[in-house]
Amino acid sequence: MSLQVTDLRVYYRTLAGDVKALDGATFSIADKEIMGLAGESGCGKSTLGNSLIRLDGRMKYIGGSVNLDGNELPIWDQTGMNEFRFKQVSVIPQYAMSAMNPTRKIGKMIGELVESRGISYEEIKSELDRRVDLVGLDEDVLNRYPMELSGGMKQRMVMVISTLLDPSLLIADEVTSALDVSTQRAVAETLVSFRDHGFVKSMIVITHDVSILYQTADTILIMYAGKLAEKAPTKTIIEKPLHPYTRMLISSLPEVGVRYETKKLVGIPGSPPSLLNPPTGCRFRARCPLAFAKCAEEPPFIKIANDHEVACWKATGSDA
Repeated sequence: MSLQVTDLRVYYRTLAGDVKALDGATFSIADKEIMGLAGESGCGKSTLGNSLIRLDGRMKYIGGSVNLDGNELPIWDQTGMNEFRFKQVSVIPQYAMSAMNPTRKIGKMIGELVESRGISYEEIKSELDRRVDLVGLDEDVLNRYPMELSGGMKQRMVMVISTLLDPSLLIADEVTSALDVSTQRAVAETLVSFRDHGFVKSMIVITHDVSILYQTADTILIMYAGKLAEKAPTKTIIEKPLHPYTRMLISSLPEVGVRYETKKLVGIPGSPPSLLNPPTGCRFRARCPLAFAKCAEEPPFIKIANDHEVACWKATGSDA
């Protein structure tokens, strides 16, 4: 098993108190699995992704463990994580098109990065050239500054840099959000090809666009208000979701071939709760059409089938 996360809790420190952005996440990702991570803005997706590689100054590790290939990642220790970053776990950051140093030519910047990890640029240059070609870029791109590349070219270059040291786990955070539709598809296909070529062992693709996950992900994990709601194979999540939130999230998306003059898209009424002082019990219950008395108790995130987990009293048959 490639990744095992157990009861991970990471909060944000504010003057008003701790924001419980990630409040008890337990899940696993197998070797060669691409897991999509979806949910509304503010549900904790990026917090979960960031916590696996780097806690910024606002984030506070509360508890839980992260094991990658049998080794515990010291995610609470910025210095201790240095030996794992980019070699064992890497990230394509949100706003990746702005991630490269604008004052360095791309090849020089990559050389400085790998040398900071104890690897000479000459040692990886031939493999770098191969991967640049694989994503459809010319080798001359290494002699350019980032500002000389289009948005799609920058995105693909950052993808090459993030996977150059063959990390076990790759976290791709909103990698298609600023791209046109055709480029989004190309980037999605490139992510899958990186897994298929063995450049990464497993992957987390964070996005609000479930259609991207339909193209790339083997499984999808749905989050709501800092909690895990449902995890299942992509086809199951799209066609047979069990959690009321997942159902409403999927039904709010447009379908190809449907004319919406007669059939209107249905949104999710209400707003997510404040994570500064989240409600007890199921955090979705104030917006859930199926809520009943037992929802005042927090539902466990449990396995109901071999490859399907859900946190919902109704879905698990606890109707009384």
